[in-house]
Amino acid sequence: MKTITTLAFTPRRSKPYQRAKLLGVESVADLRAECAKLPHSQETFPFDPTTLVFKVAGKMYALTDISAEDLSLSLKVKPERGEELRAAYPAITAGYHLNKRHWVTLRLDGSLPDDLVRELLRGSHALVVAGLTRAAREELGL
Repeated sequence: MKTITTLAFTPRRSKPYQRAKLLGVESVADLRAECAKLPHSQETFPFDPTTLVFKVAGKMYALTDISAEDLSLSLKVKPERGEELRAAYPAITAGYHLNKRHWVTLRLDGSLPDDLVRELLRGSHALVVAGLTRAAREELGL
């Protein structure tokens, strides 16, 4: 008697960015929603119509190119943390067109743990808030 084996077929996605997940973020709209949850987060387009910059008190903490085929996110980090991250994760590189010591770019291709991306997003926001003057933090209630 012959045994028939059935294999489940899972179609391959053609582009890694289609698998991108950042706290459930699969698109720029989802990224906007996540950043909007952070206190006093603002969206701006200070450089061109495609570079979305997230700010707190007028200071950048995250940016992404909304027209790019591959979703990526640049975040502010402490220099020593940036070195650790770049050494540990191939999907994390020095900040694209940014100060390489203080910024990292995350390729959101599904290879980074969601908790890590969550930590880095919130950490970037917190790092910028910590750099504000005491008066500015008090004015914002932070």
